[in-house]
Parts: sequence; structure tokens; C-alpha cells
Amino acid sequence: MDIDDRTEIIDALYRFGLGQDLKDRELFASSFAADAELHFRPAAARWGAEPPLMTGRDTILALFAGRVDTTHQVTNPRVTLDGDTARLTALVEAQHLLSADHGTHALLRNRYDVRLVRAGDRWVMRRVVIENAWYTGDPSAIFG
Repeated sequence: MDIDDRTEIIDALYRFGLGQDLKDRELFASSFAADAELHFRPAAARWGAEPPLMTGRDTILALFAGRVDTTHQVTNPRVTLDGDTARLTALVEAQHLLSADHGTHALLRNRYDVRLVRAGDRWVMRRVVIENAWYTGDPSAIFG
């Protein structure tokens, strides 16, 4: 595996997290393929929520706009590469605070299973499945 590919594959997940943390819509959008899918339902099931499947970069961007302040940490990335597709697994810890009331928060440690595709000199996420390992706080207040 080429080290540049490995770095760019992991960078897609970094762009996802940092784009949210900085509220940088362009950086966040750069992490996704236009036809991306984001599956948060496996994580949300831990606290009884059933969010919809998020399909398409524009839909994902709209759902992550505005009401929550975040910080993300990505650890333990593992990459497998198959030509112009790749798989990335990682642990992501994310602190979520309501923008209007930082006293309302949830800290989540999630397992990410990401399928990526090559897009020119970059890699973008086509399918993201998020499964919760543990949480503290009140995720239902954050995610509805």
C-alpha cells in the first residue's frame, strides 16, 4: 500500500471531524462523495433513537449544521486498499455540546467503518457506519 494513499484515506475522516469542529462547511463537505451514506442508527440505538439514513452529501451537510459544538479525536485507524476503493476502521471520540447551552452535552466513543473511493488525488467517504461503544451525558438531548 502506498503511504500517500494511506495518509489520504485517513485524512478523509480527519476532514469529517475537523470540519464539524471548526464549523467549516467546505472542509466537512470535502470528506464525502456526492452519493455518500451516513448510518448513525447503530450508534443511536444505544439510547433508543432511530435517526434516518442520511443519503447524499447535501443531506448530510444540512443535518450537521449549526446547533451543536463538537470536538473529535480519531484513533486506531486501520486501512485496507483495493485499487480505487478502500476500507477504514477507526475509533472516534466526540464531545457534543448544545451551542445554546454547553451544560447539555454527550461524550461518545464510536467505532467507524468507512468505505472510501478515490476522487482524483483525494479519497472521499462513500459509506460511513457508526456504532457506539459507550457514552456519557445525554445524547438524546443532542441528537433528538
